[in-house]
This record gives sequence, structure tokens and C-alpha cells, in this order.
Amino acid sequence: MQHDPTTREGGCLCRGIRYALEGQPRWVMQCCCRDCQLATGTGHTTILGIHHAQVTLRGSPAIYSTSGDTGGRVHRHFCPTCGSRLFTTGDLPGPLWIFQCGTLDDPASVRPTAAIYTKDRIVWDHLDPALPVFDQMYPFTRADLG
Repeated sequence: MQHDPTTREGGCLCRGIRYALEGQPRWVMQCCCRDCQLATGTGHTTILGIHHAQVTLRGSPAIYSTSGDTGGRVHRHFCPTCGSRLFTTGDLPGPLWIFQCGTLDDPASVRPTAAIYTKDRIVWDHLDPALPVFDQMYPFTRADLG
């Protein structure tokens, strides 16, 4: 059963890092890019974008930084104890933090509305055929990005 809470909570596998997200995310998507495949060890990841001012974080994640396909910096935040990937920050999302929906206490509280970077989709990884798909990045508007 899916519901639409005002506050969503989540965290890592060992519960050493916890977070709360106040209000609704700007968007929820499934990303099939090769970076997400490598970072999560699966075919795609489900992510949500939310303004950093809506986030309360308890604990200190470790950070791994790379360059994204846009040339900007990408910072992946994960638990230094259990290794759970929690969220991503960087140049392109700017004020938005991008959370891994699987780390929510109730992952069914969100529903993806599109799939991005499907050019990298692995043939055995099936997506909801009702989702709009984009070969690369979603065509974000200024409002989508914070």
C-alpha cells in the first residue's frame, strides 16, 4: 500500500546514519546510468531529489567524489561502517540532495515518474513500461532543481 507522508525517514543498514526528509520530493526517478549501476551493484537505482533545507541528517557519512557526464562534481555519501549508499550531492543538482529510495524506512511512500539514462539500461533489468523514458538526463526545469 502506498501513502504520501509529510515526513519520510531512512538510513543505512547498520542504523549509524539516519535522516528525515520534510515535505514532498521535487521528483522521483529510476536511473539506469553506468555510474549508478557501479555504485549500487544493480541494474538501476530509484532516486528522489529534495531540497537540502528539507533534510535532517544524524551521523557523518563518508564521501566519494567523481566527475559526472556533465563535467560537474558528483559526491556520493555513504555509511563508513556498513557501506550503504545514502545520497548524492554535486554541482548539477545544486541545492537538491538525491536520496536512494531503497534507504527509506518506507520505500513504497514514493513512486518513480520517469526513467533516465536508459541508453545504459541492462537488457535483463526491466522497468515499468508505463514510465516515460529518457536516453540521458531528464529535461529538468529550473523548478525541478530547487
